[in-house]
Amino acid sequence: MPTPDRAIQSIPAYPADQFQVEIGANMGDSLGVLDELMLDDIYQLCPTAYAKRLALASSADGSFHVAQDTELGMIGAQLHLDCALTLMPQSGDNIEALVMVEVDQEGLIAAIYLVPMAPMDLQQSYTLVRAERDSARRKLAQMACVSFTRGTRITMATGAQKPIEDLRPGDRILTRDEGVQELRWIGQTTSRAVGRMAPVLIRAGVLNNAADLLVSPDHRLLVYQRHDELGTGCPELLVRARDLVNGDSVVVQDGGFVDYFQLLFDRHHIVYAEGIAAESLFLDSLTQPALPVEILDRISPSLGERQRRDAHGIDVQKALLDRPDAVNLLKRASLR
Repeated sequence: MPTPDRAIQSIPAYPADQFQVEIGANMGDSLGVLDELMLDDIYQLCPTAYAKRLALASSADGSFHVAQDTELGMIGAQLHLDCALTLMPQSGDNIEALVMVEVDQEGLIAAIYLVPMAPMDLQQSYTLVRAERDSARRKLAQMACVSFTRGTRITMATGAQKPIEDLRPGDRILTRDEGVQELRWIGQTTSRAVGRMAPVLIRAGVLNNAADLLVSPDHRLLVYQRHDELGTGCPELLVRARDLVNGDSVVVQDGGFVDYFQLLFDRHHIVYAEGIAAESLFLDSLTQPALPVEILDRISPSLGERQRRDAHGIDVQKALLDRPDAVNLLKRASLR
C-alpha cells in the first residue's frame, strides 16, 4: 500500500450517506459521483450528521491518499477528486463543495465524501445547481494555498514595508533563510470568509507582530525559541495559524469576503509579514493547480521537488498547542 507522505491537509467532510436527496429525481438516495447527480435535486443533511476530519495526502504524481491522523477512511487508501458542486440553500449564500471518492485495492468505490467549503446547517435544504469536474482541482488547491490578506505589510530588500497588494513580480523581498530574493509570482483570489476559507486574525503584539496579522488558516508562522517552552527539542518551529486560535488574542475572522494573496519564489522561503516570520507559498502537486497555466509552463519541473518545509524547522502538531497558554508560551519562548 502506498505511503502518503507529501502535502498533507486536514479537511472537514461528511460521509455521503449523511447527505441525501429529500426531493427530486434521486429522492432517497445518498450523494453520488458526478455521473449519478441530477441538477435541481434537493438535499438535506441527516439530523445526526456532523463533519469529521478527512486527512488528505498528495503524492508527487498528483494522486491522493488518506493520510494518518484521519477520522474518515482507511489510512493509505486512494482518494479520487470527483467533482465540484454548487449548493443553493433555502436562505443565505450558495455553498461550494467537493466530492471525493475513496477506492479499494480493486479500484472499486469504498466511500464517497462531501467536502463543503463553508459550514452547513442541519436545518437547511440545499438545491444542487451546478456539478462539474473542471474547477474541482483548482478549488482544492485554493483551500491548500497559504495566503496573506489585503493590507499585510511585507518587508522589502531595503527594509521598507509594502502592502502585499502593491507587490509585483520581480520585486526584491527580504527572506529570513536566504536574504534578498526575487518574487516570481503573486496570486490573488477573493473568497467568502467562511469555513475553511475564513482567515485567522493574530492581534498586534501577540507574537511580537507590529500590527494585526490576518492569514489563511493553514498558514505557518516561524517561531524561534530562545528557550524550549514547548519541549520540542528544536529552536525553530512552524506553527499553523488555525492551531493558535484561542478565542481571544487569536481568532477566526468569519463572515463577508476576504482577498487572499500568495507569494511564490524560486523555492519555499520565510518572509517577514508585519515584522514576524511567515512562510511563502509552498508549491507541490496539491497547490500547483492554483497557479495560472502560463506560470506553470515557465516553472522548472524540479521546483516542486525542491520545496521542503522542514528546512525551516519542525512542523508543530496541534496536540502540543492544545493548551490555553500556548500563544503566551510561544511569545515568551521567542523573547527569553
